[in-house]
Amino acid sequence: MATVVSYTARPRRLLQGLLLAFAVAIGLGAYALVGLGRFDEVPANLPQIAIGAVVLALALQIAVMWRAPYADPVILPIVVLLNLLGIAMIESVHAANEIYGLRSSASADRQMLWAIIGVVLCIALLVTLRDHRRLRRYTWISAVIGAVLLLLPLVPVIGSARNGSKIWISIAGFSFQPAELAKICFAIFFAGYLVSRRDTLALAGPKVLGIHLPRWSDFGPILIAWGFAMAVLVFETDLGTSLMFFGLFVVMLYVATDRLSWLVIGAVMFLPPAVFAATQMGHVRTRITCWLDPLSSANFSSCEQISQGLFGLANGGITGAGLGEGRPDVVPHAESDFIFSSFAEELGLVGAFALLLLYLLLVQRAIRAAVGISDGFGTLLAGGLGFVMALQVFVVVGGVTRVIPLTGLTLPFLAAGGSSLVCNWLIAGILVRLSDAARRPAARQVDGATAAPVPPQSPKPPQSPQEVTA
Repeated sequence: MATVVSYTARPRRLLQGLLLAFAVAIGLGAYALVGLGRFDEVPANLPQIAIGAVVLALALQIAVMWRAPYADPVILPIVVLLNLLGIAMIESVHAANEIYGLRSSASADRQMLWAIIGVVLCIALLVTLRDHRRLRRYTWISAVIGAVLLLLPLVPVIGSARNGSKIWISIAGFSFQPAELAKICFAIFFAGYLVSRRDTLALAGPKVLGIHLPRWSDFGPILIAWGFAMAVLVFETDLGTSLMFFGLFVVMLYVATDRLSWLVIGAVMFLPPAVFAATQMGHVRTRITCWLDPLSSANFSSCEQISQGLFGLANGGITGAGLGEGRPDVVPHAESDFIFSSFAEELGLVGAFALLLLYLLLVQRAIRAAVGISDGFGTLLAGGLGFVMALQVFVVVGGVTRVIPLTGLTLPFLAAGGSSLVCNWLIAGILVRLSDAARRPAARQVDGATAAPVPPQSPKPPQSPQEVTA
């Protein structure tokens, strides 16, 4: 005789629907306030933006109810809200540039089009990927694709340099940043590779200065990741992307092995190339100079972006100048690299902290999925994707506020740009799939009995655990 206690989770799709409606209402309200602030009238394209936002939210709700009914109900509402707020701020920057006779490459309509593409791909991923463990079959294929994507900007015909970094490719008039897609491929590769070798990597090697170093034979993976990060740093002069990829691998190593020594080793290995870049590469050296003293008379002209961004932060104060009332037109790339400065100017310190809290909650949900999922591959994948998002937010906000030097990364879901937005929507789809696997009801074995998982189609479970005597 054995007792099996069945623990089930509620789908909470009604909660997700209400949160999505709330996110759409806030996003559209912000968009309307931008028009009222700039021109004292509601934007003419507000109905089109509203229809698109409502349709996308309904499509996401239906897709999750159909394919991932037990997914975390908070992930998609946060993503939709961030996306719509980004569109509103891009419209504010675009309108300000038009008023003062400046050219703007980004617009709300264009960003909305990229959002539609991203949501369609997210839904397609949820429909086709029923089990996240299928991604583990493509561990080495993901590594090859990621490496090719990462090195594509070095191809002479299609590679192009912007703002000192060669991280873009241009084909038939369309530009794409392949590193955004490469980070997903590498996260899948690292998760698949480390889950099969975590025991070997966790074996303690020699102890130096109180730190257990790994065995020499285990240095191969980290040396390869270090080599790719250095190739990006040296040949593409992109400190931010190289830091993102190398940091992703080191943190996933730590999650897989629970050894603090990997973090110390990773920091030690990345420090000398970073010092070399800061002293020998003009582009990186300029960013270091602007980080240290951007407001001096000697550096002001070359550090205009960060200087004007700081003035925008100061102008925002506590509550902000108001949506559509700021001057983001004076900040170079205010709709992309410095969109956080634009938000802080128009929404103030309160709005800036609200954005950071949204990102914090999104990362927390990714970590929650990583902790709750039953297989090691899913744990590493969810943890890696959550860390990448957290690192990007820290690097971008830290660069704008002069905590660290500028790196050229973009804020997920907020900044203008198709490649970043579409790839981050794919990450959102993967996190939804992982959270569904983590929250899906299953039976727990008690007293040696084996119980089958509770199927998703079963009737609505009771509020408390139900004991069944077998």
